[in-house]
Amino acid sequence: MARGISRLRAHSVIPGFGLTLGYTLIYLAVIVLIPLAALFLKAFEIGLGGIWTIATTPQVVAALKLSFGASFIAAVINGVFGLLLAWVLVRYEFPGKRVVDAIVDLPFALPTAVAGIVLATLYAKNGWIGALFGPETWVGGWFGPKGLLIAYTPLGVVVALTFVGLPFVVRTVQPVLEDFDAETEEAAASLGASRFATFSRVILPAILPSLVTGFTLAFARAVGEYGSVIFIAGNIPMVSEIAPLLIVTKLEEFNYAGAAAIAVVMLVISFALLLVINLLQRWNHARKQA
Repeated sequence: MARGISRLRAHSVIPGFGLTLGYTLIYLAVIVLIPLAALFLKAFEIGLGGIWTIATTPQVVAALKLSFGASFIAAVINGVFGLLLAWVLVRYEFPGKRVVDAIVDLPFALPTAVAGIVLATLYAKNGWIGALFGPETWVGGWFGPKGLLIAYTPLGVVVALTFVGLPFVVRTVQPVLEDFDAETEEAAASLGASRFATFSRVILPAILPSLVTGFTLAFARAVGEYGSVIFIAGNIPMVSEIAPLLIVTKLEEFNYAGAAAIAVVMLVISFALLLVINLLQRWNHARKQA
């Protein structure tokens, strides 16, 4: 038996643990750790006081609120409709299903700047979609004399971030739904469970980890989004200006330490939020095991 295991190890496709771990750590250090360390070193050239001064300016605070707030709203929207879309793709057969399935991945392939220009054109006041919410339509009566403005407002930022984050939820939930045993759902229905009870007590617990993962990925992707947002946001200071735009502005002014300071603040906030989400997932898993 031991000879057979040693023979398998000798013919393993992947090198030994030590060599593999070494390559992994070197790759991680070069790609992630060293750039992050350089970012922190550059930011701390102005000291903690300088970072705090930059981070607490009204313009930066407003931009951070918009970036994280719009990212959270977009991730929640993607969590709901991404789950619905994944459900339709897995559970139903209809003409053009493969086309719809391929369209889901378009935000991955489409350049973000192109996506931003298209969204700004569609959701502007005279755009195909934006015109539907103008004062001349029946919808405008519900939103005041100017109608509902989407482009060049914080709402436009949410639209752009929803667009770029949708595939993350669909592609993380879809495989889990495909592997879900339909007989379990049928058994719950045969025992008299309603559709809501079957979904909330049988299906949702099974897909919840993947749904939370998709939500986290969509949120993380949205926080750092730049290209698709600047064209539809309008970039009005204190209104529709995102934090990544402030970083680019600082870089154009050759204020590298200031740009690094804003980036560090965003990184710390993002890390803290992701840590909280992971801790909640572990707590929920431990509670189920108990």
